[in-house]
Amino acid sequence: MIYFISDTHFSDPRVLRIDRRPFPDMVEHDVALIRNWNAIVDEEDEVWHLGDFMFARGGDCDQLLSRLNGRKHLVIGNNDPVTTATAAGWASAQHYAEILLGGHLLVLCHYPFRTWNKMGKKSINLHGHSHGRLKPMPRQFDVGIDARGLRPVSLQTLLTSSRQSRPDDGGDSAPIDR
Repeated sequence: MIYFISDTHFSDPRVLRIDRRPFPDMVEHDVALIRNWNAIVDEEDEVWHLGDFMFARGGDCDQLLSRLNGRKHLVIGNNDPVTTATAAGWASAQHYAEILLGGHLLVLCHYPFRTWNKMGKKSINLHGHSHGRLKPMPRQFDVGIDARGLRPVSLQTLLTSSRQSRPDDGGDSAPIDR
């Protein structure tokens, strides 16, 4: 399986206030996110983290990565310091990626796009950064944890929830998650 996630912001106390995450402190926040991740992701699965993984002064990135299941790829976000982007625990790290999955071209970036490669040919843009606050566009999904129940999500789940949220449009629009 392949999963997507973004904006975990491990060890970053700003998310408790700015994003109103339901935790009294960062210890409980981080424990819950690790538990949610590992409840879904198996060791042999792949995870594409679309940026803003952890706070720059949050500790050892490799130690945190070792506690999370799966083979992990990073698409670098605006809050990912060099120490995060160069951690040995990533299978890859880049600012942008395109992958084929289930017959779909996925365009992966931390930032949401207005247009993206092969948009007219039904490619799909997965992003983070907006913390569930942007109005969805057709075939564009915010995979940040604030928009996805604080856990990784599969492409199938995104596509299924899209069809269920707007059955009249053939499944091309993303659900509103906030």
